[in-house]
Amino acid sequence: MNQPPPGRSSKKPPRPPARSAPTPRGGRPPGGSTAPPGQPPGRGARPRSLIRAVPDFPRPGVLFRDITPMLANPRAFHMILDGMAEHFIGEHIDVVAGVEARGFIFGGALAARLNACFVPLRKPGKLPGELDRVSYDLEYGSTALEIQADLIQAGDTVVIVDDVLATGGTAAAAAELIRRQGGYVAAFAFAVEIRGLEGRERLAPTAVLSLISFGEGE
Repeated sequence: MNQPPPGRSSKKPPRPPARSAPTPRGGRPPGGSTAPPGQPPGRGARPRSLIRAVPDFPRPGVLFRDITPMLANPRAFHMILDGMAEHFIGEHIDVVAGVEARGFIFGGALAARLNACFVPLRKPGKLPGELDRVSYDLEYGSTALEIQADLIQAGDTVVIVDDVLATGGTAAAAAELIRRQGGYVAAFAFAVEIRGLEGRERLAPTAVLSLISFGEGE
């Protein structure tokens, strides 16, 4: 995982200590199991098989990855969480920031496993009080993300979590919100990555973790 830049102030209220061990629930695939094409062996194979490809949703020409059947399978869901948690065990993560909406599903559970704070990054109009806001473009329009202004402490080490990495626009906007509040984005974590859309390259040099991989149109 990337290290924070030198010279960052350490004067901040203490956060809970990092977890020293994961809380695995999903288990590993049985010996001899093989992963689907394009997917390395490991915990991602079983969850990947449960994700549905839905053509022309939410608009014509888009191939939507429906993760709902994977979430409905307790073992598969735990496998994804196990893979995320094990990657960060031993690192001190202050905050897990989940991107609305499906990033909340993985982010909240990951924060609990890491003994970290959970901070939601929300769509406009959902949060009260003083807010920071970043607008950004999507393939089919524009939108924004917001965060309450006092949730990230200067120097906090943050992992940003979402369900799918495609072009990386939403994740980049999330990182901008965190950095505006003085947080350090140590890594991004995704359940699914769509290869060929250059999302990982857009987020460089920050570390990117994904558990399941699909080729574009696969």
